[in-house]
Amino acid sequence: MTMQSLPTPEYSHNMRLIGHSDQGGKPDGVQVMVHRSYAYIGHMVSQGFSIVDVRDPKKPRSAGFVPAPPGTWNVHLQAHDDLLLVINARDLFADVRFADEKVYYTRSVSETVQGTQQRGWSAGVRIFDISVPDQPKEISFLGLDGIGVHRIWYVGGRWAYVSALIDGYSDYIFLTIDLADPRNPQVAGRWWLPGMHTAGGETPDWPEGKRYALHHAIISGDTAYASWRDGGLTLLDIKDRSAPQLISHRNWSPPFGGGTHTALPLPDRDLLVVLDEAVLDNQEDGEKLIWLFDVREPSNPVSISTFPQPGERDYVSKGAHFGPHNLHENRPGSFISSTLIFATYQNAGVRAYDISNPYQPKETGALVPAAPATMMDKRPGRPQVIQSCDVFVDAQGIIYSTDYNGGLSIIEYLG
Repeated sequence: MTMQSLPTPEYSHNMRLIGHSDQGGKPDGVQVMVHRSYAYIGHMVSQGFSIVDVRDPKKPRSAGFVPAPPGTWNVHLQAHDDLLLVINARDLFADVRFADEKVYYTRSVSETVQGTQQRGWSAGVRIFDISVPDQPKEISFLGLDGIGVHRIWYVGGRWAYVSALIDGYSDYIFLTIDLADPRNPQVAGRWWLPGMHTAGGETPDWPEGKRYALHHAIISGDTAYASWRDGGLTLLDIKDRSAPQLISHRNWSPPFGGGTHTALPLPDRDLLVVLDEAVLDNQEDGEKLIWLFDVREPSNPVSISTFPQPGERDYVSKGAHFGPHNLHENRPGSFISSTLIFATYQNAGVRAYDISNPYQPKETGALVPAAPATMMDKRPGRPQVIQSCDVFVDAQGIIYSTDYNGGLSIIEYLG
């Protein structure tokens, strides 16, 4: 693809678009991992995952697609060393009951799907050998009962960590996975918020219209920093991977709108970046923020500031979701910084922030990609508006961002 044919971003400041890919005609993207100069992209609609060769980021080249089993989505994945871990879960957005997003985001998933007789999907984690980056070979499958896995944290070594909706629970909970033998993965431990274990007789004590569910946890040392959507933030002690223990729990919803999605530890500074995802159109779920917490005392995390919000236009009325979605997660081998933070802001694109002064985060760059050329999201009434979803920054500082419909944007940071 030549530079001339790049889509023109709607807005940019200290960032420029250098490459774009329609991911082999499947421009719907959720999580992206760039590993050994190949991008692995989980899809929201195209059941499976794509591989894009980004050895030359200005000329990305589609390098393959691996279909998911029938009825299954592969929205999230993790790559490290020679392994690629891909989630398998029921394709919920293909279910007519979730055509209205509110149903997905404002009540427990198990409540909506209970009574499903046919098990027409795969649930668990599929593990691939990617020693040849564009030829993933499946080596094992960790099968689970229930809806399946939403997201994984895996950065090498023996342990992976997943959010999984297994039978007997109201929604996604925290599981530790033992990969001592990657060809024979095993569930080792689990933890959930009280009220979620319905089969154990627990009943929810949270308000109607709130969804308590683990989005995912990021691990630093022996602590898991876990985001529970409307259930807030937990710090878990996982020294014993088979028996996670609660260190602290914070929830600021209400008064804020919930949707806690990502908690990124910055261990060298005793800080934690915590992002609340905007999940409904036109800010119907309230203003969503990126928070900075001081976690010097893990038993008492304290919010000390919020990141500035995009202000160059009225994004609320632009349509679709306005607000944070995800952070670049400082994975080993990628760009790692405890002062420069990258986030996606859905209809306000990709944002960079300087948090050198933790009490006054500053925006230092932004790029809002062009509206998607086509709509892959077939749910009725979805507006044709950019929804920058995930962001990954490689060791050279090149930014890769996905969109539900708009393909892969490859961006240079000029700040």
